[in-house]
Amino acid sequence: MRRTLLFLAKAATSILLLYFSLRSVNVGALTERLGRLESGWIALALLLLMIQVVLLAARWREIATAACGKNLAFGAILQFSFIATFFNQVLPSTIGGDGARIWLLARKGAGWAIATYSVLIDRIVGVFVLALVVIACLPWTFELIHNSIARTVLLMIGCGAVAGTLIFLLIGTHFRKWLDRWPLARHLSAASRVAASLCGSRRASSVIFAYSVAIHLLTIAAAWCCIKAIAAPVGFAQVLILLPPVLLISTIPISIAGWGVRESSMIAAFAYAGLAESDGLTLSILFGATIFVVGLVGGIVWIASGLRIIPTAQAGDAETTGDNP
Repeated sequence: MRRTLLFLAKAATSILLLYFSLRSVNVGALTERLGRLESGWIALALLLLMIQVVLLAARWREIATAACGKNLAFGAILQFSFIATFFNQVLPSTIGGDGARIWLLARKGAGWAIATYSVLIDRIVGVFVLALVVIACLPWTFELIHNSIARTVLLMIGCGAVAGTLIFLLIGTHFRKWLDRWPLARHLSAASRVAASLCGSRRASSVIFAYSVAIHLLTIAAAWCCIKAIAAPVGFAQVLILLPPVLLISTIPISIAGWGVRESSMIAAFAYAGLAESDGLTLSILFGATIFVVGLVGGIVWIASGLRIIPTAQAGDAETTGDNP
C-alpha cells in the first residue's frame, strides 16, 4: 500500500510539474519547433547515449571489481547496465535502475553487500563529478546568468554535492567506531571505506574520473544534438553551462524518471540565461524522449536475457547472505 501511494505521489508530481511547465511557455512555439524536427540529429543523440551506457558499464565494472576483488565479465556488466536504463524509466524515481543493478550483480555472485556498495559508490561518483563540472563552469555561468538568487542556488548545488561526497568518505574513515554500532550505518561505513580505498588507488581513481567526465560530456553532447534537431539558437557552450545543474536537480527522486522536475528546471535555467523558455522545454522533452528510447532498448535486452528481477527489499528477505563487513 505504501509503495502504491508513493508511486501515485510521484506520478502526481510529474503531471503537475509538466502541466505548469506547459502553461508557462508558448505552446505554439513548442509545436512549431517539434514540427521541424531533424531526425538525423536525434539519431546522433541516441547513438551518443548508447555509447554513454557502455562507458557507464565500464565505470561500474571498475568500481565493482575493486570492491569485490575479482574480475567481472564486461559483457554481463554491460547487459545489467542496459537493463538498468529500462528500470530507470519505468520505476517511480531516477534511481530505479540502481535496485535492478544491485539485484543482478548480487545474483551474479558478488553478494548483496558488495553489489550495494558498488552501485552506491557509482552513483555518488557520478553526482560528484557532475558537481565538479557545475563548479568548473561557474565563471562562465555567472557571465550568462546575472540573477543573484540563481547564482546562489547554483553555487549551493555544486558545493553541496561536493560536500556530501566528502562527508560520505569521512564516515568510514573517521566515524567508524560510532557508526558500526548499528547494522545499517555499519554497511554505510563499509561502503565509505571501499570508496576511500578507491581514492587511494591512483590508477583506479584516474580511470573512474576519466570515465565520469566522458559520460557527462556525452550527455551534454546528446542534449546539444536535440537542440540542433529543432534548430534553436542555443550553442554547445550554453548547453554545457545550463544542463549539468538541471541534471543534478532532476536526480532528486520526487517524480517518475525525472519528468516534470527536469522540464521545470530547464525552463528556469533558460529564462535566467535570457534564452527562450519554449526552447528549454522543447530540449528537455526531446532529451527525455531519447533517454526513454534507450530505456526501451534496455527493456528488450532484459526480455531477451530471461533474467528475473524482484524488488531489493524482497530480495533481502528472501536471501541469507554472509556479506556483513
